[in-house]
Amino acid sequence: MSPSPPEVADLGALAGLAPELANTFASIASDIALVIDAAGVIRNVALGDAGIGRRADQWIGCHFTDTVTQDTRSKIEQLLQEVQRTGVSRRREVNVPGVGGTSIPVAFAAIRLGADGPVLAVGRDLRAIAAIQQRFLDAQQELERDYWRQRQTEARYRLLFQVATDAVLVVDAATLTIIEANRAAAELFGSAPAQMAGQQAAAGIDAGSRPAVEELLSAARASGKPAEIRARLAGPGGTTSLALVDVSATPFRATADGTSQLLLLVRVRSTERRGSDAARRLADFVEHTPDAVVITDSHGRLQSANPAFLALCAAGATDSTVKGRNLGDLLGDPGHRLAALVAEVRRNGIASQVRAPIGGLRGPWMGVRTDEVEVSAALLAEGDQECIGFILRRQSPRSDLPLQPVDGLAMAIENLAAQLGRVSLPELMQEATHLAERHLIRSALERSRGHAATAAEWLGITPESLSLRLMRHGLVADGETPPLLN
Repeated sequence: MSPSPPEVADLGALAGLAPELANTFASIASDIALVIDAAGVIRNVALGDAGIGRRADQWIGCHFTDTVTQDTRSKIEQLLQEVQRTGVSRRREVNVPGVGGTSIPVAFAAIRLGADGPVLAVGRDLRAIAAIQQRFLDAQQELERDYWRQRQTEARYRLLFQVATDAVLVVDAATLTIIEANRAAAELFGSAPAQMAGQQAAAGIDAGSRPAVEELLSAARASGKPAEIRARLAGPGGTTSLALVDVSATPFRATADGTSQLLLLVRVRSTERRGSDAARRLADFVEHTPDAVVITDSHGRLQSANPAFLALCAAGATDSTVKGRNLGDLLGDPGHRLAALVAEVRRNGIASQVRAPIGGLRGPWMGVRTDEVEVSAALLAEGDQECIGFILRRQSPRSDLPLQPVDGLAMAIENLAAQLGRVSLPELMQEATHLAERHLIRSALERSRGHAATAAEWLGITPESLSLRLMRHGLVADGETPPLLN
């Protein structure tokens, strides 16, 4: 029999002092110490102040593996095998059953006292360390949740902002001419929506960028897949503008007559839209614009909305209470116009300046009320998810936009009536028509905020005809260009 190594022989001299060593370790260097025989049975237990384990002082006579949870028994078996083989074991973390079904994490290491001596296993309570680690994990998860909440909020603001500001055009895929355009497109390209119909889709793009945009449209038409490029807008008189835009073309479903269409989105790029300052600008716009901006899925169920839309619903409406509800149910759709608009946008890609009554029902969202809103909507076919963006502008009379005639129309009509018997009816009717036309033109200009092209569209006349009528009624001087027609 070969002699034992010197260090093992030295430790063997301490074998008879194993219980005293266990008490010493438990009091000054660990939270629990166990003396274990060659069969793995606990012969002595020394506890520190931590109070580890359920009835740990009753472990004497139990196998070491029976004192830990089922999922960590293999670690104790490995510890005992290693200490029997080498005389010392590495540290292993196990779980000891605690009070009320909980588990106490304990790190055990062991040493064999001599070649044939008992094993001394000492353990350290890891609950404090585990609590610190858990708090760290909780803090990290909270930071991640805050990050994703912020990202989702910024994405919501960005999408709502784009609904309100992106130019959307429906383009005939065969001829690459504009079929219909929304208000934002008209403002971006300086033309009324009705005037844009029939123009080339790339007409408002700078001459240097136009071939690339035309190639983009042709590629989207040929491949059937969406594509996007960056281009530059044309300036006044065909000059080069400094405004950069992202132009995306998405193939749209064919119409009943087999005509294919493209959905063209033109988005102005700006360095101001980047970073935290950009997020604040987007949020400020979405939060304070008077127009109700809302995004629904392709069936009209609400996904996101701005405060103006929530105010249009009813007092107390919040994002969480309206999300997932049908747009018509939220606002009231007595004429089923909103439901028809959803179908129209899915079919045509866009709907511009459509008047629709809302309200007229009583429910948890609103009282009995009937208003009229002007609705513009566009299909948002970016990515795999198809949704619809709506902009709703209330058309009911408002105290800050008085509808009384600025030139005293009512009084003028009364003055005409006072001339009955002295002036013939045809002459009176001609003068009344003149006064009424002047009043309606002024009202259209006021409601369109001075945008003469839009006012002409509302009046059902051409901008050229409106210009002549403005001069005839003395609303502009001879030779002067009407507001926002230049």
